[in-house]
Amino acid sequence: MDDVDRFAPVDGLAVPHGPLYAVSGVDRGDDLASWSPDEALPELTGRGRTPLLLAEGIHWALQVPQVVARNHCFMTVGSRLRRPDGRLDARTPAIWVSNGTGRDGRERRGAPKVGWCWAGNRHTWLGFASAAARHGTPA
Repeated sequence: MDDVDRFAPVDGLAVPHGPLYAVSGVDRGDDLASWSPDEALPELTGRGRTPLLLAEGIHWALQVPQVVARNHCFMTVGSRLRRPDGRLDARTPAIWVSNGTGRDGRERRGAPKVGWCWAGNRHTWLGFASAAARHGTPA
């Protein structure tokens, strides 16, 4: 994902201003495994949940490494890339455990990975990470 820094919050997703904020009630979204990102995003918001951004998912995985486990990983559908024509790119960021194949290389087998999946595809081992709320820092 050489363009990872261009992924931004999806339209309608409120993110606190400032350099620091907290998320609470974070869930990996295992119950939505086998859903596509296009299906999961409206389901999460309909439940009153806030889909995690890629940066939030990475911070969560760094603080609680066991949330990234083989066959139990997650997508961060709060982040998407908007193309120059205004349409969303078809990729959705995800965090999973590498099998050490392809571009990953054997030496990375079992390593956490940041990558992407197609927004219309389903995966039995990827949930959709979300939070109950975001809390900004006091001004």
